[in-house]
Amino acid sequence: MTTPLLRLQGLTKAYPGVVANDTVSFDIGEGEVHALLGENGAGKSTLVKMIYGLVKPDSGTMELRGQPFAPSEPRTARADGIAMVFQHFSLFDALDVAENVALGMENPPAMNDLASRIRDVSETYGLPLDPYRRVGDLSAGERQRVEIIRCLLQDPKLLIMDEPTSVLTPQEVDILFQTLQKLRSEGTSILYISHKLEEIRALCDHATILRLGKNVGECIPSETSARQMAELMVGDTLQTPERGGREFGEIALDISGLSVPSPSEFGTALKNLHLTVRKGEVLGIGGVAGNGQDELLGVLSGEITTDRDAVKLAGQPIGKEGPTARRRMGLLTAPEERLGHAAAPDMSLTENALLTGSVREGLENRGFLKWAEAQGFAKKIIKAFDVRTPGPENAARSLSGGNLQKFVIGREVLQDPDVLVVNQPTWGVDAAAAAAIRQAILDLAAGGAAVVCISQDLDELMEISDSFAALNEGRLSAPRPTTELSVDEIGLMMGGAHGIEVAHV
Repeated sequence: MTTPLLRLQGLTKAYPGVVANDTVSFDIGEGEVHALLGENGAGKSTLVKMIYGLVKPDSGTMELRGQPFAPSEPRTARADGIAMVFQHFSLFDALDVAENVALGMENPPAMNDLASRIRDVSETYGLPLDPYRRVGDLSAGERQRVEIIRCLLQDPKLLIMDEPTSVLTPQEVDILFQTLQKLRSEGTSILYISHKLEEIRALCDHATILRLGKNVGECIPSETSARQMAELMVGDTLQTPERGGREFGEIALDISGLSVPSPSEFGTALKNLHLTVRKGEVLGIGGVAGNGQDELLGVLSGEITTDRDAVKLAGQPIGKEGPTARRRMGLLTAPEERLGHAAAPDMSLTENALLTGSVREGLENRGFLKWAEAQGFAKKIIKAFDVRTPGPENAARSLSGGNLQKFVIGREVLQDPDVLVVNQPTWGVDAAAAAAIRQAILDLAAGGAAVVCISQDLDELMEISDSFAALNEGRLSAPRPTTELSVDEIGLMMGGAHGIEVAHV
């Protein structure tokens, strides 16, 4: 047998109260695309951090091409040919592409030489980039190209990719896959982490499944259905969300002629938006990241105020109202950035439950907090949404991304809103948790609530939305029934190539 590129043997890493990785062993072959699968909290992030030198294992060994491999820091891992594209981009908006790439290099060449190399490499791998464009002006897909090209300039032996398609349109995913296949043909190995199992089936040669920190099996994705892989991840039968029949009621949310500038220099202004959402309806709004999603949620939450009549809740003008007043009236929101916007990182789950639930759950009285009731509300969220945490006293930052997402969505859903606006409700969430969140949204709509779901996950939008509109450069297309659209059509609409006029609903 040939020596694998990377061999992991018995890797173990424990933190207080949890074993993140428990004697994990597997091999990654030369020129292989290897998937690492597992539900949230299964130990994927800890494992790749050990490979990349960010975390030191408590026990176990690694070998790179048959030689001992124990990187003390990312710089050491990069020197040995390990590169990583993180789920959250680490780029400076105010700098151009070449300047951002230079910051990630130990000994960057002269800027003109680097710019030339960026052009050559980006064109060779089908990811063209202008090295002198400011990153703040790039789309999410172009920003990801910067991260990938920065890695490719290192000539890596192993490229680790964490949720690489979460911000891409289907057309951009196709381009990325062509790039990865070219890298594989040249002998580069890829360790690929994603919750999008059909992508795993299309791209990956082998998959290792983690559950509760342990390696519970391997499979060949092309010979395994997405459902089978999901059930290997969770160790149980996967429940598919059920839509059920719904009758739409009166207009719950109405936006008319809305135009607002972005509060951020690198944001996107909203331009003449019109939409209506009825009771019992789920409106899906798709768009590549950076096309006005954050601004739209800010306008609906009350963080960005507008003309009084630009936003109406059940016919009542609320454009000038702030978040607390809107919550009292029944409009609740869950933003995309869960750690820092949706939740305060260093506050406990009880305190985070109190932050948005105090009004509707009656968690304060004349300025005094009802701590027992707040703790009870946090426990209710944890139980109802299967949030994996020792208890409500734990800080928000102690949860895995997916578990914190379940907590944030559960906190809003359990307050029984009349209108719920969510941005990226299942971003970075495993298949079972995503199914549970989507079912909760559908159940909320079945109970008569109006839901606006802003998402970059096209499968999600197709699964739960009654109608779909595309947000592109701050403009919203006229909503269309989701049943009349294909995934490719939605992807083109998100990319701005839909050619349909913005119109009143």
